Amino acid sequence: MKKITTLTFFFFFLGISVFSQEKKKFSNIDTVLGKIVPNGKVDFWVLVNNKYGKNREVKVSGTKQDYLPQFVGFNFRPGEESFYYIVCSVGGKISYLTDQKELKEFIGKVDNAEEAALLAVLDGYLIDEQFVDIAANYYDDKTNYYLDLGKVTSKECPYQKTHFTLTVNRSTGVVSNVKDNGTYIEVYTKNCTNNPRLLKIEKKEEPKNEPKKQPAKKRK
Repeated sequence: MKKITTLTFFFFFLGISVFSQEKKKFSNIDTVLGKIVPNGKVDFWVLVNNKYGKNREVKVSGTKQDYLPQFVGFNFRPGEESFYYIVCSVGGKISYLTDQKELKEFIGKVDNAEEAALLAVLDGYLIDEQFVDIAANYYDDKTNYYLDLGKVTSKECPYQKTHFTLTVNRSTGVVSNVKDNGTYIEVYTKNCTNNPRLLKIEKKEEPKNEPKKQPAKKRK
């Protein structure tokens, strides 16, 4: 009896430990990109954000050299006039990384949760800065990263975002499981004929013409 009770309490506290694990948040895209560990040795690298035509250095690693501003890059904030690019130097030769393929090669193998999230973003997912608790956080264990990320699942009526939990192997970077947690944003516009508010408006039925009653005959 004592042995059974001990095992019961063991699994009870184990369950509490697993489900109460605190999730860590991806506060913003700048922080996530700043956690990149370059795939290979570089002399220096600079992460630059161009917003409305103005360049801002988000991170500088190593002894920076002069470089030329770029006018294209990878966009992690859909709908915003903003993009990022990376300037790096290998063996004294400066390179400019402006597309997603180059960024993926620069990241290489997964070194941390931020890189795992970035590779997922390059595969169509979204680090949603406006809904961090739902679609921009993670927790991990010795084997995997568990990423909560968003995805735009419909651009039609209604515009929709769905959130997912991705299980990513820490060693290989392979996604072994994707859990659909459901829609967390639905936006209807005036042009959406399937807007629930419009569907609630029912047309009034026209009154039916009832047959006229014949006057009762008088008894003689």
